[in-house]
Amino acid sequence: MLIDLTVTTMGCMQSAGTHFYENIRVLELNTSIDSNPTVIDESSNVVLRYRTPYFRAAARVQVPPVVRKEIWTVGWIQACNQMDFFNYYGEEGISSWELPELRDGRIKAISDSDGVNYPWYGCTTEMYTIVGPTKRSTTLTVSMNDNFCPSVTWSIPTGTTSVPPLLSSIQRDQRFTTWLVAMNEASAEMVLLRTIRWRMQLAIEVDPKKPLGQRARLMDHLAQEQPEILATNEPIPPNALVKPNANDAQVLIWRPKRGESVVVIPPKY
Repeated sequence: MLIDLTVTTMGCMQSAGTHFYENIRVLELNTSIDSNPTVIDESSNVVLRYRTPYFRAAARVQVPPVVRKEIWTVGWIQACNQMDFFNYYGEEGISSWELPELRDGRIKAISDSDGVNYPWYGCTTEMYTIVGPTKRSTTLTVSMNDNFCPSVTWSIPTGTTSVPPLLSSIQRDQRFTTWLVAMNEASAEMVLLRTIRWRMQLAIEVDPKKPLGQRARLMDHLAQEQPEILATNEPIPPNALVKPNANDAQVLIWRPKRGESVVVIPPKY
């Protein structure tokens, strides 16, 4: 896949013999993480659930006329750069969701696509397709949002639901890069329009001896760091554009304080 990463002062690629690339304009870009804290749900006696605030991004983009019989897509591409997700079970051990290649430094990022419409994050509000030739410029809006809604077992993940609750804390720290991109569907050439970095952090303390509904409390990161729009676009790593995506590549590992680690849930590919 060809990616020309030469950037003009407007954040667009140069292309010899055409003004198409340099005439794409980002008219407006808004990004934020909601100010509400993470919500904890103890309604189940099997799992603790929580829902983090949403990361949001929306852009209004002006695309010049497409003079040839070409198809261009404008939309969002996202990659996960870091994933630290640990669930502590007192003196028994730790379970963790891990991306092995990212964890071991073999790749710098992994696709956070929906798993179907690579390389795009999604296929509804997240992207807009223009079929040429067109006579006029097009002004379009693309938007996306992302948050975490996991379930964490009260008991160690290799046991049964009849085992007493042992979950004592949850620690999570993930980093993402999100690109606003225009792509020629035939040639796969890309125009990098904007780059956003954002992070989601979480710390929950749990007292498993307390009654259900009174065990967990949010300890830190009541408000998240706000996203950063980079002044200079960051190149898209190759792994951010292709399979597997983060959801399919992640594994759940149980690391007991005594004994060998166990892969509880393997990757889906």
